[in-house]
Amino acid sequence: MPAAQHEPMPAPLPDHLRFHRPFVHLASTFGNDAFALKAEAFARFFGTPTFLGAQTLIVFIWIAANVAGLVKFDVYPFILLNLAFSLQAAYAAPLILLAQTRQAARDKAHGEADALHREAIAIDVAGQQAHLLALLEQNTRLTELTKTLTERIEGLTVEMHQRFARGEP
Repeated sequence: MPAAQHEPMPAPLPDHLRFHRPFVHLASTFGNDAFALKAEAFARFFGTPTFLGAQTLIVFIWIAANVAGLVKFDVYPFILLNLAFSLQAAYAAPLILLAQTRQAARDKAHGEADALHREAIAIDVAGQQAHLLALLEQNTRLTELTKTLTERIEGLTVEMHQRFARGEP
């Protein structure tokens, strides 16, 4: 037979995420279709410094252009700007709340998966400890047996030596 047939098969790698797999459906906040992914990205973008800086710049340009008279589409008291903020808030608030709710659900699911993992580790460690204790007890018994046999051999050796020294067969 070829030597390759005698080599043991490598052990499969452990699945480190096995406790998280039941919760994989919670991975995306809004689902996995194109709209859902864009909605989640948009909700995440609301809290970034880039968004705040860009919004501040747009508002500053909006107000400056209308006050300076460069444009006249939204003069003081800037009702159109107020409407734009209201519209933004009407869409941003539900997106952010939905993202927070789903993130809380994901965090809870991951916490449960982590707890299951810790419990499995604790059970495994307890089993290993019991096995080590059994091996230790077995080793102790073997050591005691070895001591008894060694003492018995020593006794027989002394007895044989005495017989040979006296000339007895």
